[in-house]
Amino acid sequence: MKIVVLDGYVLNPGDISWAGFEEIGEVTVYDRSEPETVVERIGDAEIILTNKTVIDRGVIEKCHGLKYIGVNATGYNVVDVAAAKEAGIVVTNVPAYGTDAVAQFTFALMLELCNKVGLHSRSVASGDWIKTKDFSYNLAPLIDIRGKTLGIIGFGSIGSRVAQIATAFGMNVLVNSRTEKPLPEAPYISGSRISWADRETVLKEADIITLHCPLFPETERLINRESIAVMKDGAMLINTARGGLIAEQDLADALNSGKLAGAALDVVDKEPMAADNPLISAKNVIITPHIAWASVEARERLMGIAVENLKAYLAGNPCNVVN
Repeated sequence: MKIVVLDGYVLNPGDISWAGFEEIGEVTVYDRSEPETVVERIGDAEIILTNKTVIDRGVIEKCHGLKYIGVNATGYNVVDVAAAKEAGIVVTNVPAYGTDAVAQFTFALMLELCNKVGLHSRSVASGDWIKTKDFSYNLAPLIDIRGKTLGIIGFGSIGSRVAQIATAFGMNVLVNSRTEKPLPEAPYISGSRISWADRETVLKEADIITLHCPLFPETERLINRESIAVMKDGAMLINTARGGLIAEQDLADALNSGKLAGAALDVVDKEPMAADNPLISAKNVIITPHIAWASVEARERLMGIAVENLKAYLAGNPCNVVN
Protein backbone atom coordinates (compact mmCIF):
# COMPACT_ATOMS: atom_id res chain seq x y z
CA MET A 1 0.00 0.00 0.00
CA LYS A 2 1.41 3.36 -1.05
CA ILE A 3 1.19 6.28 1.37
CA VAL A 4 2.34 9.71 0.16
CA VAL A 5 3.00 12.58 2.57
CA LEU A 6 2.86 15.77 0.52
CA ASP A 7 4.18 18.29 3.06
CA GLY A 8 5.73 16.53 6.01
CA TYR A 9 8.37 19.04 7.10
CA VAL A 10 6.28 21.27 9.37
CA LEU A 11 4.83 18.32 11.27
CA ASN A 12 8.10 16.43 11.37
CA PRO A 13 11.31 18.36 10.64
CA GLY A 14 13.21 15.30 11.84
CA ASP A 15 12.57 15.14 15.57
CA ILE A 16 9.65 12.69 15.60
CA SER A 17 8.96 9.49 13.65
CA TRP A 18 6.86 8.34 10.70
CA ALA A 19 7.12 4.76 12.03
CA GLY A 20 3.39 4.45 12.69
CA PHE A 21 2.63 4.93 9.01
CA GLU A 22 5.62 2.85 7.90
CA GLU A 23 4.09 -0.12 9.74
CA ILE A 24 1.00 0.23 7.54
CA GLY A 25 2.51 0.67 4.09
CA GLU A 26 5.22 2.04 1.84
CA VAL A 27 5.67 5.69 2.83
CA THR A 28 7.09 8.45 0.64
CA VAL A 29 7.58 11.76 2.44
CA TYR A 30 7.99 15.08 0.66
CA ASP A 31 8.91 18.07 2.81
CA ARG A 32 6.89 20.41 0.57
CA SER A 33 4.92 20.09 -2.66
CA GLU A 34 4.36 22.88 -5.14
CA PRO A 35 0.93 22.84 -6.81
CA GLU A 36 2.30 21.69 -10.16
CA THR A 37 3.92 18.61 -8.53
CA VAL A 38 0.94 17.32 -6.54
CA VAL A 39 -0.73 15.06 -9.14
CA GLU A 40 2.56 13.47 -10.20
CA ARG A 41 3.61 12.86 -6.61
CA ILE A 42 0.31 11.25 -5.70
CA GLY A 43 0.52 9.01 -8.76
CA ASP A 44 -1.36 5.77 -8.13
CA ALA A 45 -1.26 6.07 -4.32
CA GLU A 46 -4.44 5.14 -2.47
CA ILE A 47 -3.57 7.16 0.62
CA ILE A 48 -2.20 10.68 0.95
CA LEU A 49 -1.49 12.92 3.89
CA THR A 50 -1.52 16.70 3.66
CA ASN A 51 -1.28 19.65 5.99
CA LYS A 52 -1.49 22.78 3.86
CA THR A 53 -1.03 21.38 0.35
CA VAL A 54 -4.26 22.01 -1.56
CA ILE A 55 -6.19 19.00 -2.82
CA ASP A 56 -8.83 20.54 -5.07
CA ARG A 57 -11.33 19.06 -7.50
CA GLY A 58 -8.78 19.11 -10.31
CA VAL A 59 -6.32 17.00 -8.31
CA ILE A 60 -9.04 14.59 -7.22
CA GLU A 61 -10.30 14.07 -10.77
CA LYS A 62 -6.81 13.23 -12.01
CA CYS A 63 -5.86 10.82 -9.19
CA HIS A 64 -8.11 7.84 -9.89
CA GLY A 65 -6.54 5.50 -7.35
CA LEU A 66 -7.03 7.84 -4.41
CA LYS A 67 -9.19 6.41 -1.61
CA TYR A 68 -8.18 8.30 1.53
CA ILE A 69 -6.98 11.84 2.35
CA GLY A 70 -5.67 12.37 5.86
CA VAL A 71 -5.38 16.04 6.83
CA ASN A 72 -2.61 16.41 9.41
CA ALA A 73 -4.35 19.36 11.05
CA THR A 74 -7.70 20.31 12.54
CA GLY A 75 -8.68 22.67 9.73
CA TYR A 76 -9.43 20.89 6.45
CA ASN A 77 -10.28 23.75 4.10
CA VAL A 78 -7.32 22.77 1.90
CA VAL A 79 -9.34 19.79 0.64
CA ASP A 80 -12.39 20.02 -1.60
CA VAL A 81 -14.40 17.71 0.64
CA ALA A 82 -17.46 17.77 -1.63
CA ALA A 83 -15.41 16.61 -4.63
CA ALA A 84 -13.76 13.96 -2.47
CA LYS A 85 -17.15 12.65 -1.33
CA GLU A 86 -18.39 12.50 -4.91
CA ALA A 87 -15.33 10.41 -5.77
CA GLY A 88 -15.83 8.10 -2.80
CA ILE A 89 -12.72 9.37 -1.03
CA VAL A 90 -12.72 9.50 2.77
CA VAL A 91 -11.26 12.67 4.30
CA THR A 92 -10.23 12.80 7.95
CA ASN A 93 -8.74 15.46 10.21
CA VAL A 94 -7.02 15.58 13.60
CA PRO A 95 -9.05 17.47 16.20
CA ALA A 96 -8.04 18.66 19.66
CA TYR A 97 -4.40 17.57 19.57
CA GLY A 98 -3.04 21.03 20.43
CA THR A 99 -5.34 22.35 23.15
CA ASP A 100 -2.71 22.48 25.87
CA ALA A 101 0.06 23.65 23.54
CA VAL A 102 -1.94 26.60 22.19
CA ALA A 103 -3.26 27.57 25.63
CA GLN A 104 0.29 27.54 27.01
CA PHE A 105 1.54 29.60 24.09
CA THR A 106 -1.27 32.11 24.61
CA PHE A 107 0.08 32.79 28.08
CA ALA A 108 3.65 32.88 26.83
CA LEU A 109 2.58 35.73 24.55
CA MET A 110 0.55 37.40 27.28
CA LEU A 111 3.42 37.29 29.77
CA GLU A 112 5.85 38.59 27.18
CA LEU A 113 3.55 41.55 26.55
CA CYS A 114 3.30 42.23 30.28
CA ASN A 115 6.79 41.34 31.54
CA LYS A 116 8.99 42.16 28.52
CA VAL A 117 11.36 39.28 29.26
CA GLY A 118 12.83 39.25 25.75
CA LEU A 119 13.38 43.01 25.72
CA HIS A 120 15.32 42.93 28.99
CA SER A 121 17.24 39.78 28.09
CA ARG A 122 18.44 41.40 24.86
CA SER A 123 19.41 44.50 26.83
CA VAL A 124 21.51 42.48 29.25
CA ALA A 125 23.13 40.55 26.40
CA SER A 126 24.11 43.85 24.77
CA GLY A 127 25.94 44.93 27.93
CA ASP A 128 23.44 47.43 29.37
CA TRP A 129 23.42 45.88 32.87
CA ILE A 130 27.19 45.92 33.00
CA LYS A 131 27.17 49.65 32.25
CA THR A 132 24.39 50.73 34.59
CA LYS A 133 24.98 52.15 38.07
CA ASP A 134 21.84 50.52 39.45
CA PHE A 135 21.17 46.95 40.49
CA SER A 136 17.90 47.00 38.55
CA TYR A 137 16.37 48.90 35.66
CA ASN A 138 13.18 48.82 33.59
CA LEU A 139 13.03 49.55 29.88
CA ALA A 140 9.23 49.50 29.85
CA PRO A 141 6.43 49.27 32.42
CA LEU A 142 5.92 45.76 33.81
CA ILE A 143 2.31 44.77 34.34
CA ASP A 144 0.63 42.35 36.76
CA ILE A 145 -2.12 40.25 35.22
CA ARG A 146 -3.80 39.39 38.52
CA GLY A 147 -7.03 41.36 38.79
CA LYS A 148 -7.05 42.18 35.09
CA THR A 149 -9.99 41.26 32.87
CA LEU A 150 -9.28 38.78 30.09
CA GLY A 151 -11.72 38.73 27.19
CA ILE A 152 -11.91 35.42 25.34
CA ILE A 153 -13.62 35.40 21.94
CA GLY A 154 -14.28 31.78 20.99
CA PHE A 155 -14.89 29.13 23.61
CA GLY A 156 -13.97 25.76 22.18
CA SER A 157 -11.49 23.47 23.90
CA ILE A 158 -8.65 26.01 23.66
CA GLY A 159 -10.69 28.98 24.84
CA SER A 160 -11.99 26.94 27.76
CA ARG A 161 -8.48 25.89 28.79
CA VAL A 162 -7.27 29.49 28.55
CA ALA A 163 -10.11 30.53 30.87
CA GLN A 164 -9.11 27.93 33.43
CA ILE A 165 -5.48 28.98 33.37
CA ALA A 166 -6.45 32.64 33.63
CA THR A 167 -8.24 32.02 36.92
CA ALA A 168 -5.05 30.45 38.26
CA PHE A 169 -3.42 33.84 37.66
CA GLY A 170 -6.30 35.56 39.44
CA MET A 171 -7.77 37.12 36.32
CA ASN A 172 -11.43 37.84 35.73
CA VAL A 173 -12.63 36.28 32.48
CA LEU A 174 -15.33 37.40 30.08
CA VAL A 175 -16.27 34.85 27.44
CA ASN A 176 -18.00 35.39 24.11
CA SER A 177 -18.85 32.61 21.67
CA ARG A 178 -21.49 31.66 19.11
CA THR A 179 -23.04 29.17 21.53
CA GLU A 180 -23.01 29.17 25.30
CA LYS A 181 -21.49 26.09 26.91
CA PRO A 182 -20.96 25.11 30.54
CA LEU A 183 -18.26 27.28 32.09
CA PRO A 184 -15.32 25.70 33.90
CA GLU A 185 -15.81 24.90 37.57
CA ALA A 186 -14.82 27.09 40.53
CA PRO A 187 -11.92 29.45 39.93
CA TYR A 188 -8.53 28.65 41.39
CA ILE A 189 -8.04 31.97 43.19
CA SER A 190 -10.71 33.61 45.30
CA GLY A 191 -12.13 36.68 43.59
CA SER A 192 -11.49 35.58 40.04
CA ARG A 193 -14.49 34.58 37.97
CA ILE A 194 -15.56 33.41 34.52
CA SER A 195 -18.75 34.74 32.99
CA TRP A 196 -20.50 35.06 29.63
CA ALA A 197 -20.77 38.46 27.93
CA ASP A 198 -21.82 39.83 24.58
CA ARG A 199 -19.00 40.80 22.23
CA GLU A 200 -19.35 44.53 22.77
CA THR A 201 -19.03 44.05 26.53
CA VAL A 202 -15.91 41.95 26.03
CA LEU A 203 -14.42 44.63 23.82
CA LYS A 204 -15.30 47.43 26.24
CA GLU A 205 -14.25 45.82 29.52
CA ALA A 206 -11.29 43.55 28.74
CA ASP A 207 -7.74 44.67 29.51
CA ILE A 208 -6.46 41.84 27.31
CA ILE A 209 -8.42 40.17 24.50
CA THR A 210 -7.44 36.77 23.14
CA LEU A 211 -8.94 35.24 20.00
CA HIS A 212 -9.79 31.53 19.85
CA CYS A 213 -12.66 31.44 17.34
CA PRO A 214 -12.75 29.85 13.88
CA LEU A 215 -12.53 31.99 10.77
CA PHE A 216 -16.04 32.19 9.35
CA PRO A 217 -17.60 34.92 7.20
CA GLU A 218 -19.16 36.37 10.36
CA THR A 219 -15.82 36.47 12.22
CA GLU A 220 -13.64 37.68 9.35
CA ARG A 221 -11.93 40.98 10.32
CA LEU A 222 -13.85 41.06 13.60
CA ILE A 223 -10.97 43.10 14.98
CA ASN A 224 -11.12 46.25 12.87
CA ARG A 225 -11.15 50.01 13.19
CA GLU A 226 -14.69 50.04 14.60
CA SER A 227 -14.20 47.26 17.15
CA ILE A 228 -10.83 48.64 18.23
CA ALA A 229 -12.49 52.01 18.90
CA VAL A 230 -14.75 50.24 21.43
CA MET A 231 -11.79 48.72 23.26
CA LYS A 232 -10.14 50.28 26.29
CA ASP A 233 -7.32 52.70 25.65
CA GLY A 234 -4.17 50.71 26.38
CA ALA A 235 -5.78 47.31 25.95
CA MET A 236 -3.75 44.43 24.48
CA LEU A 237 -4.64 41.82 21.86
CA ILE A 238 -3.50 38.21 21.39
CA ASN A 239 -4.26 36.03 18.36
CA THR A 240 -3.30 32.37 18.14
CA ALA A 241 -6.34 31.44 16.00
CA ARG A 242 -6.48 32.71 12.40
CA GLY A 243 -4.91 35.79 10.86
CA GLY A 244 -8.07 36.66 8.94
CA LEU A 245 -9.80 37.57 12.20
CA ILE A 246 -7.90 40.87 12.17
CA ALA A 247 -7.87 43.81 9.78
CA GLU A 248 -4.11 44.16 9.89
CA GLN A 249 -3.77 47.78 8.79
CA ASP A 250 -6.36 48.83 11.38
CA LEU A 251 -4.45 47.00 14.11
CA ALA A 252 -1.15 48.52 13.01
CA ASP A 253 -2.72 51.99 13.10
CA ALA A 254 -4.04 51.36 16.63
CA LEU A 255 -0.62 50.21 17.85
CA ASN A 256 1.22 53.10 16.23
CA SER A 257 -1.21 55.66 17.64
CA GLY A 258 -1.04 54.21 21.15
CA LYS A 259 -4.72 53.30 21.24
CA LEU A 260 -3.62 49.73 21.97
CA ALA A 261 -0.64 49.10 24.22
CA GLY A 262 0.47 45.93 22.50
CA ALA A 263 -0.41 42.93 20.39
CA ALA A 264 1.01 39.42 20.23
CA LEU A 265 0.22 37.40 17.12
CA ASP A 266 1.10 33.86 16.14
CA VAL A 267 -0.86 34.09 12.89
CA VAL A 268 -1.24 36.61 10.07
CA ASP A 269 -3.64 36.87 7.17
CA LYS A 270 -1.17 35.64 4.54
CA GLU A 271 1.29 32.94 5.55
CA PRO A 272 4.23 32.92 5.05
CA MET A 273 4.13 36.59 6.02
CA ALA A 274 4.26 39.12 3.19
CA ALA A 275 7.02 41.71 3.11
CA ASP A 276 4.50 44.55 2.97
CA ASN A 277 2.47 43.42 5.99
CA PRO A 278 1.89 46.63 8.01
CA LEU A 279 2.38 44.82 11.31
CA ILE A 280 6.07 44.14 10.69
CA SER A 281 6.94 47.76 11.48
CA ALA A 282 4.15 48.47 13.98
CA LYS A 283 4.95 49.54 17.53
CA ASN A 284 4.72 47.14 20.47
CA VAL A 285 3.93 44.03 18.49
CA ILE A 286 5.20 40.48 18.95
CA ILE A 287 4.86 38.15 15.95
CA THR A 288 5.75 34.46 15.94
CA PRO A 289 5.60 32.17 12.86
CA HIS A 290 2.43 30.11 13.54
CA ILE A 291 4.07 27.85 16.11
CA ALA A 292 1.56 27.79 18.99
CA TRP A 293 0.45 24.32 17.88
CA ALA A 294 3.93 22.93 17.32
CA SER A 295 5.35 21.69 20.61
CA VAL A 296 7.05 18.31 20.33
CA GLU A 297 4.33 16.76 22.45
CA ALA A 298 1.52 18.26 20.36
CA ARG A 299 3.09 17.11 17.11
CA GLU A 300 3.54 13.61 18.53
CA ARG A 301 -0.14 13.60 19.53
CA LEU A 302 -1.09 14.78 16.04
CA MET A 303 0.98 12.04 14.42
CA GLY A 304 -0.50 9.41 16.71
CA ILE A 305 -4.09 10.45 15.98
CA ALA A 306 -3.38 10.58 12.24
CA VAL A 307 -2.05 7.02 12.37
CA GLU A 308 -5.10 5.84 14.31
CA ASN A 309 -7.38 7.58 11.80
CA LEU A 310 -5.82 5.58 8.98
CA LYS A 311 -5.94 2.32 10.93
CA ALA A 312 -9.62 2.88 11.69
CA TYR A 313 -10.33 3.53 8.01
CA LEU A 314 -8.52 0.37 6.93
CA ALA A 315 -10.45 -1.61 9.55
CA GLY A 316 -13.72 -0.38 8.08
CA ASN A 317 -14.57 1.91 11.00
CA PRO A 318 -13.36 5.37 9.91
CA CYS A 319 -13.23 8.10 12.55
CA ASN A 320 -12.78 11.87 12.46
CA VAL A 321 -14.32 11.87 8.99
CA VAL A 322 -15.12 15.39 7.73
CA ASN A 323 -17.01 14.52 4.54
